[in-house]
Amino acid sequence: MPNHVLSTDIDIQRIMEIRRHLHRYPELSNEEFETTQLIRGWLEEAGIRVAEYPLATGIIAEVGGLQEGPIIALRADIDALPVQEETGLPYASAIPGKMHACGHDFHTAALIGTAYALKQRERELRGTVRLIFQPAEEKAKGARQVIDSGALQDVQAIFGMHNKPDLPVGTIGIKEGPLMAAADGFVVEVAGKGSHAAVPESGLDPIVAASNIITALQSIVSRNVSPLKSAVISVTKLHSGTAWNVIPDKALLEGTIRTFDNDVRQQVLERFNQVVEGVAAAFGTTAAVRWIEGPPPVHNDRRLAELGYVAAAEAGYEAVIPVPSPAGEDFAVYQREVPGLFVFMGTAGTQEWHHPAFDLDERAIPVSIEFFTRLAERALGHYRSGGETSLSPSVSPSSSPSPSP
Repeated sequence: MPNHVLSTDIDIQRIMEIRRHLHRYPELSNEEFETTQLIRGWLEEAGIRVAEYPLATGIIAEVGGLQEGPIIALRADIDALPVQEETGLPYASAIPGKMHACGHDFHTAALIGTAYALKQRERELRGTVRLIFQPAEEKAKGARQVIDSGALQDVQAIFGMHNKPDLPVGTIGIKEGPLMAAADGFVVEVAGKGSHAAVPESGLDPIVAASNIITALQSIVSRNVSPLKSAVISVTKLHSGTAWNVIPDKALLEGTIRTFDNDVRQQVLERFNQVVEGVAAAFGTTAAVRWIEGPPPVHNDRRLAELGYVAAAEAGYEAVIPVPSPAGEDFAVYQREVPGLFVFMGTAGTQEWHHPAFDLDERAIPVSIEFFTRLAERALGHYRSGGETSLSPSVSPSSSPSPSP
């Protein structure tokens, strides 16, 4: 990473201590009560005003507003995962079966550091920066809760990040258009007729029907989705039967669909229903599909991506065009309401997201603070002037060869 000095006087060791405390005491989605109170305390001790919105967990704060101007938002997610930690770190989770295995502790600490940096510049801010510490990202519910609370009202643009283990520290993945996938889940129940395993002709075998459904579903991507676009259908669970000599009357299969384009998403979901119902009928069985709607694709605004390139260059960091990730992220829900930019922050991790040995390089904390401080100031100026931001050749991002998780 570059030998870069923060343009603000922030105690980075203090921010690292905050991250480690959050890591040691993780809380699951919509259970982040202690985390919320800790964030409130850390903000208030720096004189940052907390805005009262009707959220059970999560917290909203603001910096600026001393000069008239636009409102832009910075967002971090605060929840952990039901994972037993295996890092061996001195600040490893003290809560059995719970872990910050996705780096939301890093996101939260970096946003607190950014809040501190912006507070130091508050008199110069030409508008307001709203700080969203969002609950329940892992259940894809928190963004909607924040929107329903009214916290996105009057916001003209929103910015966020996710740590990226396969990018080096000092590198920021920024691209316009699709970055992360829509993540929908499905549950299919195949109903047949049970019988003795020795006389299958007297029944309607739901296992055979379910097996053929699984095989047929793979043809959707290969034969219904353009090769210039992408989709993933994964069946991850198949349950049926109770005994070795009994053909059961039901089979249950579950899985997920990932798409980067809303039109492709709709096409795949429609074709999925047709395939399931048609194959089930061919075997004399019936099938019912239950959808678990996840977040839409993360789709970045072009002008905001250009602002990101400029902010990265000003801070002395490398912007690259990252490989899109098929993982889901409910930041996309905000982008349905206002223009948004979501970036990948290089953290040089040894494991991918959700792994029990997940960890990251804390040197990415000052990188994040500097980048988002500059990005917030540029965004306020952009919306205050109503002008276009041009991307100069000197700050054009390079392509990233890194694989996505």
